[in-house]
Amino acid sequence: MAKGGVGSLRRGQVVTSFGPGATIDLPDISVIIGGLDWWRGHDRERIVEPRLEEKVAQALGLQRVKLFAPPAESQDPRDPIFGIEIREFPLWFVADVDQVIGRSRSRPLVHQRDLVGGKYEYDGKKYDVTPVRFVQACSNGHIADIEWREFTHTGRSSCARTPLWIDEYGTSGDLADGLVRCECGLKRALAQATRRDVLGQCKGQRPWLDRGEKCGGEGGTPEMMRLLIRTASNAYFPQRLSVLALPEAADRIRAAVRKLWQMLKDVNSVETLAQFRQMLSAVRDGLHGIDDVTAFTYITAEREGKTPPRRPIKVDEFAALTQAADSLGEDRPEGDFYARKLALPNNPSDVLAPVDRVVLVHRLREVTAQVGFTRFEAVVPDVQGELDLGVRRAAIAMEPSWMPAVETRGEGIFLSFKKSAIDAWRARDEVKAQDEAFRRGFDPLRGPSVRPDLTYVMLHSLSHLLISAVALDCGYNTSSIRERIYVNTAGCGILLYTGTSDAEGTLGGLVQAGRKIERYLKQAHDLGRLCANDPVCAQHSPDSQHEEHHSLGAACHGCLLISETCCERRNEFLDRSLVVATVQNLGCEFFAEAE
Repeated sequence: MAKGGVGSLRRGQVVTSFGPGATIDLPDISVIIGGLDWWRGHDRERIVEPRLEEKVAQALGLQRVKLFAPPAESQDPRDPIFGIEIREFPLWFVADVDQVIGRSRSRPLVHQRDLVGGKYEYDGKKYDVTPVRFVQACSNGHIADIEWREFTHTGRSSCARTPLWIDEYGTSGDLADGLVRCECGLKRALAQATRRDVLGQCKGQRPWLDRGEKCGGEGGTPEMMRLLIRTASNAYFPQRLSVLALPEAADRIRAAVRKLWQMLKDVNSVETLAQFRQMLSAVRDGLHGIDDVTAFTYITAEREGKTPPRRPIKVDEFAALTQAADSLGEDRPEGDFYARKLALPNNPSDVLAPVDRVVLVHRLREVTAQVGFTRFEAVVPDVQGELDLGVRRAAIAMEPSWMPAVETRGEGIFLSFKKSAIDAWRARDEVKAQDEAFRRGFDPLRGPSVRPDLTYVMLHSLSHLLISAVALDCGYNTSSIRERIYVNTAGCGILLYTGTSDAEGTLGGLVQAGRKIERYLKQAHDLGRLCANDPVCAQHSPDSQHEEHHSLGAACHGCLLISETCCERRNEFLDRSLVVATVQNLGCEFFAEAE
C-alpha cells in the first residue's frame, strides 16, 4: 500500500474487498482504509473502458469520471513515497492484563490517549493492547468508536478518568457473556448495546475521509447507531459495477439498421417493426438477436440524426454475444475479446434441445470499478447489471473525479436458450404456482429490495449446477468461476467465465469444457436431482414460515450454494426444482429427464 508502510494488499482486494472505509487488521495495528483523497500515485495507470466510465458517472451524478488502478509499490528507490494512507481505528483497546474475579476474566478497557509507546502501564508493568472488537455504525455507512464511558454510566455523570474493565464469563466471546464495568461500581451488560435506542443518534463520523457530515442530510433525521463487530462480514460491502470489454454492440446495431434503411425508414412503431420481421426475411435475418424495442430506438435515432441512449450493461453484452454469425472480436494474444460460435448437433439430446447457441469465449477482459459502499446490508446491481441510482451509499471521496478499478483477463462459455422453450416452461401451471410461492415469501424488509423474474431464478440455479459440474474437470476451482445471468426482452443466457490479473485466467480449461457442454449439462442435471440434505432441502419453499430463507426454494450448501465470490446475487434466488425434478416432484422443472 505504501513504501515503508505498515502493510500491503493486492490491488484487486482494494476494489473488491478492502476499499475506502473498510476496517482491516494489519500485523501490528487495526486501521480504516483512507478515502481517494489520500491516495498518492494512483494516476500512473489509467484503465480505459468508456461503457463503464459512463455508467459510473451516471451512478455518481457526475458529467465525467476516469478510472485508475490502485497504486502499486514501485521498485525504484528514487520514487517518492506513494500508496494509500490509513487511519488507526478503533481508538479503544483491551489491555492484556488478566484478572480473575470469581468466574469472570477481567481486562482493562483503555483509550489510545492512556497508552505510552503503544503499551498500557498497570502496576508498574507495561502490557500489550488489542483493538476492541466492538464499534458503532449506521446504515448510511458512518462509523465511530462506542462512547464506552457514557454507555457504562447510562447517561449519568461519568467518571472521567476512572479505569473501565471488560468482564467476560466463559470462553465463547458471546455478548451475553460480557459486561463493561467502571471502578466506581457501575456496570452494564454488553448485550444491551444491541438495542437500537442505546447507542444514540449517528453524528455522521467518517474517519476514512477525515471529515464528517450530517447523517440523513440537511433536514433529514439521523439514523440510530447500531453495534458492529468491526471484523464481521456485514461491516463492509463494496458497491461495484463491472462490464465486459466487448466489441461495441451499438456500432453493429447501427450498421444493421443503416444496411436495411430503405426497408425500415417508414417504420413508425414497435408493432410495425414486428410485422416487417414476419413479412421480410431480409429484416428478420439482418436484425437477428436485436429485440424490437432496441431496434426501433435505433431506427428513430437514425431518422432524427441523434445518438441512441446507452442500453443497460447486460443488454449490450447479450446482444454482442448473440449477434455474431461465427466469431466475434479479433484472435490476437493481446486482444480484449475473441469468441467463436460452437456448432450444435442436428439431433440434440433432451438437455441440449432448449439451448439455442453455445459460444466459446477464448479471450475476455472484465473491468470492475467501485463507486461506494454500504454497511449491514449489501446492495448488488440489478439483473441487468445496473446500480439503483436512489440507493444510499457511503462516499469514498470528498469530491470524486475518478474511481478505483481493476481489470482481469480470462475465458468463458456462453449459452443462450430458445425463447420458445422458455415461454412453454413459463406457461405451465406448476411453474406459475412456484412463482406465486416466491412472491408470497418475498419481503424487501427481510432481504433484497427487488425480486427477479422466475426465469432468472431458474437460469441462476442452472448456472450454479454447471459451475459445480465444470469445476471438476476444467482446471479451475469452483470459487474461481464466475457467472453472468442474462434475462431481457431479446432472450436469456448464461456466461460462465474466469479471470485473473495475469495470464492464469486464459489457460483454456473453460473453452475446452464448452466443447463438451452436453456432457456437463447432463452432469448438472444429475447434481440437481438429489441433494445430501434431501428430503429436507427439496421440501423447502420460499414462502415457508418456519425458515428465514425466503429467497430460496430447494437450495442449500449441499447442492446450490457456492462461494459468494462467483455468485452475482450473493447466493439468493435459487431453486433447483425449477431446473430438474427433485424428490419433491413439484413438476416445475425446465429440463426433462436426461437420457
